[in-house]
Amino acid sequence: MKYSALTLAFAALSFGSYATESDIETISIEHKQAFRGDIPVKELPQSITTLSKEMMVDNGITKFRDALDFSASISRKNNGGALWDSYSIRGLSGNENMPSGYLINGFSGGRGFAGPRDVSNIEYIEVLKGPGSALYGRSEPGGTINIITKKPQFYQQGQLKAEFGSEDHKRVQGDYTNGLTEDIAFRINGAWQDSDSFRDYVHHDKFVITPSLYYQLNDKSSLTYEFEYVDQQQMYDRGIVVLNDNFDTVPRSRFLGNPNDAPTKVHSRGHQLNYNYDFNRDWSLLLGGNYRTATLTGFSSDAELSPPRQTLSLDNPMLTRQHRYRDYYSDDLSVRAELSGHFDIADITNHVLIGVDGYDYELRTGLYRYRGGKDTYTLNIYQPNYSAGQGPDVAQLYENNEKQKAYGIYVQDQLDLTERFKLMLGLRFDEIEQNIFETKSGVASDSTMNRLSPRLGMVYELNDAINLYTSYSEGFIPLSGTDAQGKSFGFEESDSFEVGVKFGFDNVSGTIALFDASKGNMLVADDKGYSKPIGKVTSKGIEVDLTGSLGENTQYTLSYAYVKAETAKDMINVEWLEPIPKGSPLVNVPKNNFSLSLNHNTRVLEQDIKFGGHYQYISERLGDPVNLSFNLPSYQLVGLFAQWQATERTNVSLNVDNVFDESYIASSYNALWAYPGAPTQFKLGITYDF
Repeated sequence: MKYSALTLAFAALSFGSYATESDIETISIEHKQAFRGDIPVKELPQSITTLSKEMMVDNGITKFRDALDFSASISRKNNGGALWDSYSIRGLSGNENMPSGYLINGFSGGRGFAGPRDVSNIEYIEVLKGPGSALYGRSEPGGTINIITKKPQFYQQGQLKAEFGSEDHKRVQGDYTNGLTEDIAFRINGAWQDSDSFRDYVHHDKFVITPSLYYQLNDKSSLTYEFEYVDQQQMYDRGIVVLNDNFDTVPRSRFLGNPNDAPTKVHSRGHQLNYNYDFNRDWSLLLGGNYRTATLTGFSSDAELSPPRQTLSLDNPMLTRQHRYRDYYSDDLSVRAELSGHFDIADITNHVLIGVDGYDYELRTGLYRYRGGKDTYTLNIYQPNYSAGQGPDVAQLYENNEKQKAYGIYVQDQLDLTERFKLMLGLRFDEIEQNIFETKSGVASDSTMNRLSPRLGMVYELNDAINLYTSYSEGFIPLSGTDAQGKSFGFEESDSFEVGVKFGFDNVSGTIALFDASKGNMLVADDKGYSKPIGKVTSKGIEVDLTGSLGENTQYTLSYAYVKAETAKDMINVEWLEPIPKGSPLVNVPKNNFSLSLNHNTRVLEQDIKFGGHYQYISERLGDPVNLSFNLPSYQLVGLFAQWQATERTNVSLNVDNVFDESYIASSYNALWAYPGAPTQFKLGITYDF
């Protein structure tokens, strides 16, 4: 059987680790990812946190957004009726009315409305923090998230897992890989889930399957193809209302939409093809393409946010609502070619990365609504009557038809100037063409922008255990969508600086980083469902990420972030007629975010047992960009887990989340769209390996 270094590199990737000479006879493996080249993580002038598959399994995580809670640099944003993933990194995010962007194996995976992502095909998640825009291109200055998927193997390995839990939770998850021939391996994984929710009338129905093939063409090259099929549906759910800062205005289970609205449906199809070629041990070529389509369609009944139209008050329990229909579609094609390797000149090693990428992206966002006056389409928040049938007929509010075409060229060289001092120089050129036509207003917006984005970094190896680093980068991205007049928002420009230390000792390793980032043309949500620019914002803070052990059988991870994200100048928003002073906080961004997880392996009555837990603290946050006095209370969450290795192949697990039944708001768009967190939840799992 032909196993090249590249084949073995995929094996290393599958387990989220690096193979060593002791692991594979005398072959030394160095896995290369897109945008990474051949530079070890320790020697990169950037803070990178890895969220492992083991952590997700231990804590019973099935949703991508729940895994991100284990990185304190990330905070939750408006979740789009619980139908998309939205977050900020280091306090900075994109359009509040759009899902957040992320990468899948280095390709765009978060654009469009593909629904909340499942973890069934995730091997691990990289949180690439800080100034990397000059390399990744078109990314937020706070950082980028890269999902690494499970890859085919040439040996048989399989797993089936069944879960049962609170709120009639039912889930079956499977994973199987094997070699078909000496040159071809395949893998198939996925999940089916059918669950109620702590939210009344909100039901989750999901099916995801992700088959993949690996073809070893010869000793130097290989092809990998991955397909992703996702169907899911649930009621569109804006959460609860908060009157006069009383977060117990209604029970956290109270659904304020219309159960007679059919569930919103999400369909996503993704294809990814990668070609890898090793010229020799020093140089390699990566070629790849990614194509993804997604749709989100369905009705919802959302609380009216405009104060003059809203009847709800302390004296009147009748909530005025809008009836809405969403018709969203995206079509996303991206390609990339990257050459990486190293060479020596005058005793200086140059780690070179040269690449080109491009994409063709189409996005249609059609929103239709009924918007009456006061006392029309109302619901009593204390004694809701859902028997009125479907909501009123809707008419078009807007339909944006957006096209983006872009290409980028990037060059990076990290020079080992001495044995201990390394200098990184990077430069990226981007040209982006954006065309948006809003059909109702008839307004067309066409723009083209190109620019150079530099990157500069330095690393100094203080000793074998400690590296000091600093980095600076600039970047920009196009902003999707239009304002209430149908006009596009243009582009967002940013810069980011950080300085930090990476260390690795026998019992602990980690990173401590100070950062300072800013961006212009920041968008926030308004009280009419549109987005509005608030100008330049800044984010400063400190992060601590640790992984270590307390003795031979106990491991922990700790993540803490202090983030001060705020507006950079005084302004008055003409739409809101509200002043926004300089230094106003950004919505949904806590100043203090802390996460700690522990696990311990032991034997009890000659049985292998693993148990542990996690703790999270989120400080007070602004809950509404229009109302600067509306703050979400701080909260603390505790989760516990236990696993029993019943037989050589069978594992039984129990997870309990929010052990102390903390009542909290996970994220907020407005005081009338505040999304509560779940109460105490139990989950029992049975896993069979074969």
